[in-house]
Amino acid sequence: MRRTMFAAFAGLLVAGLVPAVAAAAPPGGEAPGAPGAHPSWLPADKTGFGTARAKASNVWFTLQGGRMSEVYYPDLSTPSIRSLDFVVTDGRTFATVDSSAHAQQVRRTSDDGLTYEQTITDDQHRWRIDKTYVTDPARATVLVDVEFTSLTGHPYRVYATADPDLTNDGSDDSARTDGNALLAHDAKTAAAVTASPAFTHTSVGYAGASDGPTQLAKTFKLVDYGTATKGNVVLTGQTTVDGVRARHVEVAIGLDAQENAALGAARASQRRSFDDVERAYDAGWRGYLHGVSGAPSSLKSADERSLYKASVLTLAASEDKLHPGAFIASPSMPWRFGNNDPQFSPSGTYHLVWPRDLYQIATGLLAAGDKPAAERALVFMFGTQQLTDGHLPQNSAVDGKPYWTSVQLDETAFPIILAQQLGRTDQKTWQGVRKAAEFLLAYKGDNGQPSPYTQQERWEEQDGWSPSTIASVIAGLVCAADLAQHNGAAADAARYLAAADSFRAGLARETITTNGPLSKSPYFVRLTKDGNADAGTRYNLGNSSVTMDQRAVTDAGFLELVRLGVYRADDPVILNSIKVTDAQIGYTTPNGQFWHRYTDDGYGEQADGSPWDFTFPAESRTTFGRLWPLLAGERGEYDLADGNRASAAQRLHDLARVSSSSDTMPEQVWDENAPSGQPGFPTGTPTASATPLAWTHAQFVRLAWAVRAGTVLEQPAVVRCHFLGC
Repeated sequence: MRRTMFAAFAGLLVAGLVPAVAAAAPPGGEAPGAPGAHPSWLPADKTGFGTARAKASNVWFTLQGGRMSEVYYPDLSTPSIRSLDFVVTDGRTFATVDSSAHAQQVRRTSDDGLTYEQTITDDQHRWRIDKTYVTDPARATVLVDVEFTSLTGHPYRVYATADPDLTNDGSDDSARTDGNALLAHDAKTAAAVTASPAFTHTSVGYAGASDGPTQLAKTFKLVDYGTATKGNVVLTGQTTVDGVRARHVEVAIGLDAQENAALGAARASQRRSFDDVERAYDAGWRGYLHGVSGAPSSLKSADERSLYKASVLTLAASEDKLHPGAFIASPSMPWRFGNNDPQFSPSGTYHLVWPRDLYQIATGLLAAGDKPAAERALVFMFGTQQLTDGHLPQNSAVDGKPYWTSVQLDETAFPIILAQQLGRTDQKTWQGVRKAAEFLLAYKGDNGQPSPYTQQERWEEQDGWSPSTIASVIAGLVCAADLAQHNGAAADAARYLAAADSFRAGLARETITTNGPLSKSPYFVRLTKDGNADAGTRYNLGNSSVTMDQRAVTDAGFLELVRLGVYRADDPVILNSIKVTDAQIGYTTPNGQFWHRYTDDGYGEQADGSPWDFTFPAESRTTFGRLWPLLAGERGEYDLADGNRASAAQRLHDLARVSSSSDTMPEQVWDENAPSGQPGFPTGTPTASATPLAWTHAQFVRLAWAVRAGTVLEQPAVVRCHFLGC
């Protein structure tokens, strides 16, 4: 897209406590200062996410804050590079990291691809750097084309500095120089950094102690250390560009299991030249787009159509290449999740596969015309993720290994719904469906609470009876009954339908309060802890938030009952619940109306905009969940079910306005609690939450096609017909 973004990004290259510069060691020898500063990942507000379409290129890059941020290799659950920066110095008076400059622009270079260009101008107007990013379709190499220009007429020195955090752990890497190349490895992964023209000087060191950026900041010169044996290592190479006589250089990062192979990948890509690699990279994504549907007529502007293409490409790029159908939630690590704490093993958890998010991604791609991707997602859920008892784990790595293990019944129900939507009546799929349906019927909580009680609802923070979870369970059982009939299992079909009817009948007692404080008329609550919506049971909301009467906590999850065909859009309780949620958790920003997840949500940044953490005391109200754009998409689908196409179209346009200049869509945007008295937090613009969030992109794509059709496309007809009539 052609919109331009300017933002301020500053800070240390390495997060955490940075040790003082270590005493110098002889050039070519072991760098001092081991093991270096504690490794951490960069913020989650990515402005770019790219990879080649080709499976041979199992490497993905992200952009954040004027730099290349995490690179994933060999799969999308494994970040292996933290960052690539450039340091500019005159050798005497200053040394500046390019990504610390305030004037930054980032854009996709064409609507049909995932090639990104960053332009950064020095705060003192001494230089400008343009960086273009692609990956080599033939191998696991990230290529960066760099154009450096002196704005003063004076020559400068430019250094490339790469921070490997190999195999998702930056504390145990070793590095060395090899002629004009830089190498790093751990027990499983290796990286090589090369340049064309070649680096003139190379050095490796420990982060915050003897690494290149620390040296240059202190002395404006680089000591050529040859090895850094084990720790948080950083690789630095001096390029040939000075901005006057020489302005162009190409930097390659190759990855493989062994150093020689990684070096071979980097050099092979550079022999091919950046222009040739870029042409092949772009051609791969153009070919993909030619095989799916173009932007629907519901998108009125060029920017919206460009965002649509970017959304489809982002969803497609989120699929792991070694494990077909494994689409991750986001290539990012928000807030505390990026601190390399042992709790998150060490980074997580968004670059995992959630069955719920995978359902959203699959239905988005299905709406866009990529049915094979939805089929692969279904096969992954039933063939790889599903456990022996029939349920799907809360989330898993891309190889299917469970990570968090709480039971969320919607994540077992959604694959059934997807199977029915895809018309998968084959025996193998039926076996997965049957196992999942039986689990939905038999599940009991730790204290014997019967289904549809769930250990966690869709926001993953509370147990109880949740309207959104129960909606998916009911729809899943009706879809399972349909697939059972196609497989000659009439008795199973009858049991599933009877249970669905029973669960629907129980919704009123379990989730609709008639005496709650938010309205004199009945309304849906977020959830109940005891299955009695008229009881004043209290619970703590989590995330440093308060303890409340369950009748006073609302969310918009009940809209799933309409989307999935369980309730009519004009049901009086639905209509009143909309009034309650709009009053309690809705907020209109300059970019449109959006909603919080639920009353007094605490999952978001602190009051001053600093990162969320899980360590703050209950009741302290230290962190604040902001507005979720994807909820505007869900509301738009409700509007269509209610026959209000114009309102749904407006929600679609609102969604489009929250994207970055480079078409990444966030998890959250700033709300009425945006930090005051500080620049950089406009209401209705992205926070530092997970970006790009695949669910947000999928909701945008799905709503675009639904608005064009004037109906909720993914509503299972069998559910609607069973409860509401055909």
